Amino acid sequence: MEKSCTLLIHFDKGTPAIANEIKEALEGNDVSAKVDAMKKAIMLLLNGETLPQLFITIVRYVLPSEDHTVQKLLLLYLEIIEKTDAKGRVLPEMILICQNLRNNLQHPNEYIRGVTLRFLCRLNETEIIEPLIPSVLQNLEHRHPFIRRNAILAVMSIYKLPQGDQLLVDAPDMIEKVLSTEQDPSAKRNAFLMLFTCAQERATNYLLTHVDRVSEWGELLQMVVLELIRKVCRTNRGEKAKYIKIIIALLNSPSTAVIYECAGTLVSLSSAPSAIKAAANTYCQLLLSQSDNNVKLIVLDRLNELKSSHRDVMVDLIMDVLRALSSPNLDIQRKTLDIVLELITPRNINEVVLLLKKEVVKTQTGELEKNGEYRQMLIQAIHSCAIKFPEVASTVVHLLMDFLGDSNVASAIDVVVFVREIIETNPKLRVSIITRLLDTFYQIRAARVCSCALWIIGEYCLSLSEVESAIATIKQCLGDLPFYSASEEGEATDASKKTPQASSITISSRRPAVLADGTYATQSAASETAFSPPTIVQGSLASGNLRSLLLTGDFFLGAVVACTLTKLVLRLEEVQPSKVEVNKATTRTLLILVSMLQLGQSYVLPHPIDNDSYDRIVLCMRLLCNTGDEIRKIWLQSCRQSFVKMLSEKQLRETEELKAKAQVSHAQPDDLIDFYHLKSRKGMSLLELEDEVQDDLKRATGEFVKDADDANKLNRILQLTGFSDPVYAEAYVTVHHYDIVLDVTVINRTKETLQNLCLELATMGDLKLVERPQNYTLAPESSKQIKANIKVSSTETGVIFGNIVYETSNVLERTVVVLNDIHIDIMDYISPAVCSDTAFRTMWAEFEWENKVAVNTVIQDEKEFLNHIIKSINMKCLTAP
Repeated sequence: MEKSCTLLIHFDKGTPAIANEIKEALEGNDVSAKVDAMKKAIMLLLNGETLPQLFITIVRYVLPSEDHTVQKLLLLYLEIIEKTDAKGRVLPEMILICQNLRNNLQHPNEYIRGVTLRFLCRLNETEIIEPLIPSVLQNLEHRHPFIRRNAILAVMSIYKLPQGDQLLVDAPDMIEKVLSTEQDPSAKRNAFLMLFTCAQERATNYLLTHVDRVSEWGELLQMVVLELIRKVCRTNRGEKAKYIKIIIALLNSPSTAVIYECAGTLVSLSSAPSAIKAAANTYCQLLLSQSDNNVKLIVLDRLNELKSSHRDVMVDLIMDVLRALSSPNLDIQRKTLDIVLELITPRNINEVVLLLKKEVVKTQTGELEKNGEYRQMLIQAIHSCAIKFPEVASTVVHLLMDFLGDSNVASAIDVVVFVREIIETNPKLRVSIITRLLDTFYQIRAARVCSCALWIIGEYCLSLSEVESAIATIKQCLGDLPFYSASEEGEATDASKKTPQASSITISSRRPAVLADGTYATQSAASETAFSPPTIVQGSLASGNLRSLLLTGDFFLGAVVACTLTKLVLRLEEVQPSKVEVNKATTRTLLILVSMLQLGQSYVLPHPIDNDSYDRIVLCMRLLCNTGDEIRKIWLQSCRQSFVKMLSEKQLRETEELKAKAQVSHAQPDDLIDFYHLKSRKGMSLLELEDEVQDDLKRATGEFVKDADDANKLNRILQLTGFSDPVYAEAYVTVHHYDIVLDVTVINRTKETLQNLCLELATMGDLKLVERPQNYTLAPESSKQIKANIKVSSTETGVIFGNIVYETSNVLERTVVVLNDIHIDIMDYISPAVCSDTAFRTMWAEFEWENKVAVNTVIQDEKEFLNHIIKSINMKCLTAP
C-alpha cells in the first residue's frame, strides 16, 4: 500500500544529486550549502531513493544546528524517512531523534517549539511520541499564542492515534479548560475543533452554554461552529431547532465567508419559507457586495439550486438577482438571465421587461467589446418573456426593431425571428409592426435578416396602402434597373482581349461604377474603353441594401425578393379595384425578375445564378402571367398556415420539456403522516412550526422519495463471472460525459477467507484506467463493492477486460478468475439534446460534418426511416415534423 504523503515538491530527475556530495555539504560549516543539501536529500527521498547512509551524518551535523531553515528542513526529513522495520517495530536509531525533539519542545525560541509541535501532528509512531507527551502538555500554558495553538493541534492528533485515548486519558478535560480561558482566536478555534472531533458532546455543551456570545467569536471559530451544527443535525434532526437560532444570529456576522456558510447550512437544515428567504437574501447580498467574478458565479449556482427547490420564495427576490447584470462578465450575465427567466410570473413580468429594455439601451451607448453578445442574450431573454406573456410584446417590439440593422448579425437575426413570431401571436400589433418594418427596412445589412423581413412583409401586408408601400420599399432598395449594362459587358469582353491599361477614372456626371476594392467611382467616356472589368450599375448611393447584396451574387435572396413581390402583387389583385394599377405593378415586377435573371446569367458576377434560385424566379414569372385560384390559395394562405403550425408545435415541445424537467415524485402508501395540528406546540418557535408544515407537505407529495430508475439500472448490469466460480462478480456501468464508472460487486462463494483479492482491469481502444487497483480481504460468503474509474479520450468503441486474483490460506499460489469482456459502445454516451437553430447553423458552418454513409434498408417511407435512424443513433430531430 502507498504511504500517505503530506509533502509535494516538483523534482527534475535530470541531474540527480549524488549521496556523497550531499554528505560532504552536510558535514561542512556553510549554512546555505547545508540548506541546499537537505533540500536535495528530501527530494531524492520523495522520489523513492532510500539514502540510509545519510541518517547518521544528519544526526551528527544537522541536529545541533541553530539555523531555523535547517531545523525546519530537518523536521521535513524526519517526516518522510522510514521510522519502522518490515514488522512495524520502531527502528532503534529513532531514540536519537526523541531526545532532539524533547529539547526542541523546551527550546527558548518560539518558532522552533511551534514547528516541532506541528511536526508531531504528522507522527504516527506511539513509541516516539510517548516520552514527549509531558513536554507537549507544558506548552499548552505557554505565554505565546503560536505555541499554544500548535500544542492544541498536537494533543488532538495524539488523541486520535489508535492508542491515543490511553496516552492522553484526560485530553478533552484539559482542552475544555484551555478553551474557557483562551483569548487568542486561532488557538480558541483549534481547541473547539479538538473537542468537536474527539469529544463532540463537550463541544455541543460548550456551544449551548455560550449561545448568546457566538456572534462575538472570531470568524475561524464561527466556521467550526457551523461545521459542528451540520454534523449534529445530520445525526439528530430533532435537535435542529436549538441550532437554527444560532445560524440566524450568525447571518449578521461581518465576515462574508461566515454568512455564505450560514446560508448553505440553513438551506440544508430547514425548508421553512422564512429560513429559505433569509438564505436567499444573504446570497443576493453577497452577489452585489463581492467584486470577484468566481464568487459571483458560485453564489449564482447556489441561487439556481434554491430556484429549483423553493421557486415560490425566489420569485420575490427576482429584482435583487437581476442587479447582477451590472457585472461586465458575460458568464455572470448569462447565468443571471437563465435564473430570472424561470422565475417570471404575471406579477413581476412588467418590472423585469422594463429592466431588460434599459439594459438593451445601455448596450448601444457603452464601449465594451462584448456588447454585441450581451445584447443578443438580452434580446433572446425578452423574446422568451414575450412568448410566455404576449401582453408585454407591445412594449418591447418597437425598441428591438431598431436593432434589425445591428452590426452583430446574430442579434439582428434574433430580433427578426422575434418580430415574426410576435406579429403572428399578437394580431393587434400587426399594423404598427409592418409600418415600422417598412420604415427601417433599408437599414438591414445581413442577407438572412433581409430574407426573414421580406417573408414577414409578403405575409402580413394586407391593406391596399400597406401592399403599395411594401412594393415601393422593395423597389427603392433594389435601385434602378438594369443591374448592369449589356453594352459594357460586350466592352468588357473586348477589353479583356486587349492589353489592359491603367484605368484613369475621373469624376463626371456619368453613372457610378464599383472598383475592385468596393468603392464607387464615376467613369468618363474617355476612360470607359480603357477600363477592363465589366461595370455594374450601382444606382444612386442611397439606394439600397437589396441591390448591394444581389450584386455580391446572393441569388437565394433574389429568389426571396421574387416570391415576396409575387405575393404582394397577388394580394394587390384582391384589394385594388383598378385593373390598370394591378397590371402596372405586375409589369414592373416582371421587369425586376427578368433583370435578376439577366444579372445571374451575365459575366459580370464571378458565379452564375444557381439552379434552385433560377427555377424559383421563373416560377414567380409564370405565376404573374397566369394565376389560378388553387395557386393563389397556396401562395396567400398555406404558407401562413404552415408557420402557425410550426409555432404551435414549438410551444408544445417547450411544454413537454418543462414537464420532463419537473420532478415526478410519488409518496409510498405506508409512509408515516404527522398530523401537525394535533401535535403539542409547547416551546416551538414559528420557524419550527413552519418547518413541520413544509416537511409534512413534502412527505405528502413524496418529495423525500427520490425515485431512482431501478428498472433501468437492472438493464445495465453485466455479469462478469459464472455462477459456479468461487468468486462471483457483476458490474453496473455508468457512462457520464468522458468518464466511465464501473461499480463491481464481488461475492465470495466459498467457506474460506480470500486474502489479497484484487480486481485487475486492462483496456483496449481509447480508454484509460485512472487508479491502481487495491487489495482486499473477503470473509467467507461476504461481498464487496469495488469502484473503478475509466477516462474516455475518443468516440471509438472500447473493450475493458481483466481478472480477479486472490490467495487462500491453504493454497500457496494465487488463483485467477477470468472476467467477461465489457464492451463500451459510443452509443452509450450519446443522449438526445436540443440546440437553437442559430447555434446549429453556426456549428454547421464551422465544422466539417458531411460524411456519406451508405445505408441498406427495406423501409419505403422516409418519415419511418427518419424515426428509425433517430432511434438507432440515440439522437433527436431538431426541426418539427
